[in-house]
Amino acid sequence: MASEFFTEEHEIFRNAIREFVKREIKPYVDEWEENETFPRELYNRAGEAGFIGIGYPEEYGGTPCDIFFEVVWTEEIIRCGSVGLASSLGCSGIGLPPIRALGTGEQKRKYIPPVLSGEKIIVLGVTEPSGGSDVANLLTTAVKKGDRYIVNGTKTFITGGTRADYVTTAVRTGGPGAGGISLLVIETNTPGFSVSKNIRKMGWHASDTAELSFMDCEVPEENLLGEENQGFKGIMANFQKERLYLALEAQTVAQMALEESIKYASEREAFGKHLNQFQVIRHKIAEMATQVEAARRFNYSVADMIGRGENAYKEVCMAKNFSTTVCDRVVYDAVQIHGGYGYTREYLVERLYRDSRLLSIGGGTYEIMNEVICKQMEL
Repeated sequence: MASEFFTEEHEIFRNAIREFVKREIKPYVDEWEENETFPRELYNRAGEAGFIGIGYPEEYGGTPCDIFFEVVWTEEIIRCGSVGLASSLGCSGIGLPPIRALGTGEQKRKYIPPVLSGEKIIVLGVTEPSGGSDVANLLTTAVKKGDRYIVNGTKTFITGGTRADYVTTAVRTGGPGAGGISLLVIETNTPGFSVSKNIRKMGWHASDTAELSFMDCEVPEENLLGEENQGFKGIMANFQKERLYLALEAQTVAQMALEESIKYASEREAFGKHLNQFQVIRHKIAEMATQVEAARRFNYSVADMIGRGENAYKEVCMAKNFSTTVCDRVVYDAVQIHGGYGYTREYLVERLYRDSRLLSIGGGTYEIMNEVICKQMEL
C-alpha cells in the first residue's frame, strides 16, 4: 500500500467496505453470477451504508472526502469477485457527475439525493450501435418542440440500464460534430422509452447491460444539463474519472489473480513438490507481482493529480492502457499456473480472466486511448 496517499481514515473506510462485501455480497455472488443479475436492494444497502455518496456534499446526502476514498471503494468492491456486479453497483459514478457539474440547483436537489440513498438508479447513455468511441458523431436526436425535446434514437452497452430510473443521455440538438451535442436527463417512465435488449456477454455476468430505445420521447426542457449544444465538454470531463476507475479495476483484478496464483502454487503438488518450488513458477509470479505494483503506483499518482485538480487527461489514458495490459497478462498467467483447473468455474481465476477482457474496451478502447495520448503530446 502506498502510505503517502492513505491515512488511518482511509483504512477504516476500507475495512467497512470489506465487512459490507463479506456480509452482503460474498455469500451470494456465485449465485448472482449464474442468474446474471443481483437484487436491486443491494443499491439500497450500499446507499444506507454511505458508499454511493462518497465525494458528494452533505446537503445532497453525501460524504465529502478526497479522491482516495473513491480509490478505496473501487478497489474493495471489486474484491467481491464479480467485476460486473461492482460496475453495475457503481453506475452512478458515471451517470451522476454531469448533473453535479452542469445541473441547476433544482436539478441537483431532484436527482442526486435519491441516487445517493440507493432509492433510484442513474446510468450514462452515450454509446450507440453505430459507433462506440466516436462520441462526436452520435445519432440520437433531440428536437425542440415548445417547452419539450422530442428524443429519438438508440443507446447500447449501457451498464445498469435494464432497471435504471434516470439516464443521463447524450443527444444531438444541433449540427454535426461535437458542437451539436447536449445532455438530457431522461426518466425511464417517459412514454416512448424502452429497454429493447438485455445484452448477454462473455463476462460481467452479474451486470445488466442494456440497449435502450427512444421513440418520440417527450423530455421537458428543464431536464437539459447546462447549455444547449455544450454537452460534449461535460462528456469529456466525465471520462477522466471513468478511465481512472477502469484502471483501478484492472489493477485490482490483476492483484486478485496474483493472490490466487500464490495460494494455488503453495498448495498444488507436481512431481513430488509444490508448484512454488519450481523456478519457472516462482519467476512467473515475481514478474506478475512487479507488473501489478507498477500499475498500482501509476494509478495512485494519476488519482493524486485528478484529486489536486490537475489536467490528467493524457496520464489517465496511459494508466488505463498500462493497467489493462498488465491485467490481461496477469490473468492469462494465473490461468496457466492453475492448469486445467484455471479453465473451470470452480476457481476464481476463470471468472477474472473473462471479466478482465472488457476493461481495455470500456470507457474508450486501448487504440482510442493511444490516439488521445498522441493528441495530448501534439504528435
